[in-house]
Amino acid sequence: MAQYYDIDDIMMEEELISVVFQVGANGVGLLDPGSETNNVEQGAKVDLPFWLAHELCLRQAVSINIPHCFNQKTRKEIQADAACVDLRTRCPFFYELGCKVTPLVGDRSIGSFLLYAFSGRYKEVLSKGHSAAFATAPKFLPLLTREESHLFEAARSSMAAFKKWRVGGSRLERASVLGRKRKPAGPMQDPTS
Repeated sequence: MAQYYDIDDIMMEEELISVVFQVGANGVGLLDPGSETNNVEQGAKVDLPFWLAHELCLRQAVSINIPHCFNQKTRKEIQADAACVDLRTRCPFFYELGCKVTPLVGDRSIGSFLLYAFSGRYKEVLSKGHSAAFATAPKFLPLLTREESHLFEAARSSMAAFKKWRVGGSRLERASVLGRKRKPAGPMQDPTS
C-alpha cells in the first residue's frame, strides 16, 4: 500500500512489472493488449502496474516475475563497476521497487543485491555531491535513481551550507554561562587536621 502523501511512493507503484495469470479473468481483456476477447486466459503474461500486481498476487491470481532491472545482466554490470551503471533508465525507483517486490517473488538474493548496489554507489554519490561543480553535475545526475538523486542534493546543500558558514555566515560565540567568574573557594584546610 502506498504511503498516502508520498508522491515518490505513488509514482513507484506505477512501475510496470511482468506477471503471469494463474487463473482466467473475465471482463479485464484491456489488461492484455494481445487479447482479442474481453478475457485474460490462464498463463497469459501481462505487464501491470506494481500496485495492481501486488493486490492480485496477494489474492493468488497472478505470479510476479522478477523485474528486468534485477536480472543477471544488471547484477554483473553492478559487480563490475557499480558507480557507472545507469540505474535510472532501468528503473527510477530501483531500491524502493526492489524492497517491495522481494517478498512477492521469493528471491532473497534481491535484498543482498540492493545492499551491494547501494553501498557501491553511496561513496561516489556523496563524493560527487560534495565536490562536483555545477557544470559536471548534469552529466552525473541522469545515472542516479530517485533515492540517489535526493542523497546527491542533500550532500550538495550540506556542502553549500558548510562553505557559507566557513566564509563568515555565523560565527561561534562563547556561551554566557562560560563568561561568569567562579567564586573563590575559602581558605584551604589541611586534610590531616
